[in-house]
Amino acid sequence: MSIQFEVKRTTKVSKQTAFTGLLDLDSAKRWMQGFVRIERLDEGPVHAGNQWMETRKMFGKEATEHFEVVELKEPEKIVLRCDGTKGTTGKGEFVFTYIVASVDDQTVITLNGEIKGLTGLTKIFGKMMAGTFKKACAKDLDGLISYLENEPAK
Repeated sequence: MSIQFEVKRTTKVSKQTAFTGLLDLDSAKRWMQGFVRIERLDEGPVHAGNQWMETRKMFGKEATEHFEVVELKEPEKIVLRCDGTKGTTGKGEFVFTYIVASVDDQTVITLNGEIKGLTGLTKIFGKMMAGTFKKACAKDLDGLISYLENEPAK
């Protein structure tokens, strides 16, 4: 059984700018809530197979999770996988699929989240966890969009 959620946001930045912003790990400190650090596990431009450890402060404590880029289809699709067994969570698999689309003169970013592999109490409380993840993802997208819309053009 998996738990799914969706977050959708609209921005005035271009589809390419939104796509690039989602993958710009160096700028995450400027918009990601609770950001502590990102440690790349490889080098070069972000591509399928890249991995990193992302640390945030949550509920007063640092939490580190392992992320991997599963799929990239520039400039419209990004699939990230968080392996909970390799991080603070200790269990579960979290898949985040970002779809970036142009609608009229705006860009729509849709995040489809899926939580799999929960057991025991986490499985019972999974629905509530989905709400928490959805809110956190919504805040992240809001932060990214605010950053991209207010960042001077490069």
